[in-house]
Amino acid sequence: MIPSLRIIGTSHIAAESVREIERCVRDWKPDIVAVELDPMRLQALFTQQRSSSPLAALRIGIAGYLFSLIGSWVQRKLGNAMGMQPGAEMKRAVELAAQSDARVALIDQHVEVTLRRFSKALGWRERLRLLWDIVVGLVSSENEMKRLGIQEMDLTKVPPAELVKKLLLVVKVRYPGIYRVLVEERNAVMARNLSRLREREPEARILAVVGAGHVEGITALLAA
Repeated sequence: MIPSLRIIGTSHIAAESVREIERCVRDWKPDIVAVELDPMRLQALFTQQRSSSPLAALRIGIAGYLFSLIGSWVQRKLGNAMGMQPGAEMKRAVELAAQSDARVALIDQHVEVTLRRFSKALGWRERLRLLWDIVVGLVSSENEMKRLGIQEMDLTKVPPAELVKKLLLVVKVRYPGIYRVLVEERNAVMARNLSRLREREPEARILAVVGAGHVEGITALLAA
C-alpha cells in the first residue's frame, strides 16, 4: 500500500464499514477523504432525494434507468433489513471529513455518464440473461445463494476479499458489458482521480472509501 494513501473497501449496507471508517479517520487523521461519489449522488445522500423521473430515461437510456430503479429498490430492501441506509458509510465519511477539517474529494464518474454507458453496453443477450437471473433469483433465491456459495454471508460485514473476487468473476463471465462499465471503467476513473490528488498534494494523507469490489482493481492500476 502506498504510504500516503489508504483504501477502505466497504459494503454499502454494512455497519462494519461505518465503524472501520470512523476508526481510520480517528487514528490516521487523513488530510483528504476521497469517496466513491459524484456530486449528484452526494446531494442525494444528504437530501434523501431520489431521481426517479421518467424523463431521466431520455438522458441515460431505458436500460440504465431500469437498472438504477431496480438497484435502488434492492439496496433499500437490504438496508431496511440491516437497519442501515444504503450509502451510510459514504455519508459518514463525508461527515467525519468535515468534523476533522479534512477535504472531501469526489472521485467517481458522474452517475448519469455511467448509466448512459450501461445502456449502450448492455446487448440483448445480456439483457435477456439479466432478466432471467432476476426471475430465477426471485423464485428460488436460497438456491441461487447456495449455488454462489453466499448463503452464509453476513450482510452486516464487508464480504471477504476472496468472496468479492468470486462474485466479480461471475459478473465478468455472465455480463461482460456490465462488468466493463460498472467495474473496470469506474476503477480507471477513480484510480486516475486518486493519482491526480497524489500528484497535486504528495505530502497529503489520502483516505479513499470505495466499494469492496473496486479495491483490487484500483490498487493494481495505481501500482502500474
